[in-house]
Amino acid sequence: MGDAHPLLAALSGARHGALHRRVLLTVSAMFFFDLADLNTFAFAAPAIRRAHLFTVDDIAFVTALAFAGMAAGAILGGRFADHVGRRRVMAGSVVLFSAASVINALVSGVGAMAAARFATGFGLGAMTSVAITYLSEVTPAARRGRAQATALGTGLIGIPVVAFTARGLTADDPGGWRALFVIGALGVLLVPLLMRLPESPRWLLARGRSTEAVQVTRAFVPDWEPSADALAAPPAPADRPRFTELFAAGQRRNTVALMVLWLFGLVGFYGFQSWVPTLLADHGQDFAKSMTMSAVTTIGAVPGAFLAWPFIDRYPRKHLAVVLGLVVAVLGIGYGLSSSVVAVVVFGTLVAALSQTFIAVLYSYTPEVFPTRLRTAGAGLGNGVGRIGNVIAPLVVAAIYTTPGLGYVAVFVFIAGCWLVATATVFFFGVDTRGRSLETLHDAAAAPVASAAPVSQRIGE
Repeated sequence: MGDAHPLLAALSGARHGALHRRVLLTVSAMFFFDLADLNTFAFAAPAIRRAHLFTVDDIAFVTALAFAGMAAGAILGGRFADHVGRRRVMAGSVVLFSAASVINALVSGVGAMAAARFATGFGLGAMTSVAITYLSEVTPAARRGRAQATALGTGLIGIPVVAFTARGLTADDPGGWRALFVIGALGVLLVPLLMRLPESPRWLLARGRSTEAVQVTRAFVPDWEPSADALAAPPAPADRPRFTELFAAGQRRNTVALMVLWLFGLVGFYGFQSWVPTLLADHGQDFAKSMTMSAVTTIGAVPGAFLAWPFIDRYPRKHLAVVLGLVVAVLGIGYGLSSSVVAVVVFGTLVAALSQTFIAVLYSYTPEVFPTRLRTAGAGLGNGVGRIGNVIAPLVVAAIYTTPGLGYVAVFVFIAGCWLVATATVFFFGVDTRGRSLETLHDAAAAPVASAAPVSQRIGE
């Protein structure tokens, strides 16, 4: 099933219309609560530690369990969405992380908090892997990158909201951290909007449900008149998608490369983001000042994602990822070597901004190299492996920080090294995906990198 199918060509070459905008707005709102909830514990942790409830190792353990939940949610949620559809899994994952956020606010013990954060992470991981796939499948080929950057950038507003809320709630009240988790719980308000979104027409077509696929496509492309060929469904798969297909001969190289890219990219990303508030507070900064510095730094994340807008659909995603990864690695070292408040804030803001530009590219790139029947499973696997690395990373960061002779600066050297591995992976194994049909991209992804389809085959240009 390739570009010859008129329904797929209509989706890829469509103008960005009203339904596209509604999908983008809803997915962006999902990411707001996703990213707010993901970061609540990082900003609650200094207050919890100040109240002598958790040690540094306890914080590492809870953070690791949250990422374990994200890994499980990304992998299992992705597989489930390839079986039952994108919309239902997105709605269910939002309900799960919202409910778990309420539990986060009510518990105090390390074990209970870790269990609650695992459940929260499971919902967040499932939502992310399915949402980036869904957005990629319904967005015109020429705008996929900008759509992902917009959703991520809008969602990133949740991080400074959490950061400044934490500053206000915890500066004078050690117990104020509990109210912080309520922000993530508000995500449940999106469920009615999610259930009103159409199912992915690409998924419907892949499942042999051509009549529904045509109806949804006409909603996205109102001026499209389906031909007889569009009404003829391809044969429904004889069996359900198998996870092992991701490692079949034509797909193995890309699957493994994405696993490595997500693993080291997210270890570098969250190794910085999750630990900075606690490390600053423990590294001699006044508690209130460290919380303010961390909060100011997070502001850079929002324009960082939108920074991808001018070029994410113009240049190869792999080249953008390489440049961004190298720059973030260098800036991270600069952050670790800085001692003045101004330098810490400047380097921290730049790292926050450009790492989010990198994530926008990664979110755009990941679903594009998998066929529809495996797309959320593949995106979930890459995302999930990244979260598995993050289970280990907090423990490694804690060990580096507390080991005599290593400490604060060594943490940022480790993080920079992770960024360099991610950069090398995408440089040597990535394919050019911008502006091309998802179906053509699968053909390119299944072939050696050198045989990727030329730019002249793009749809929508």
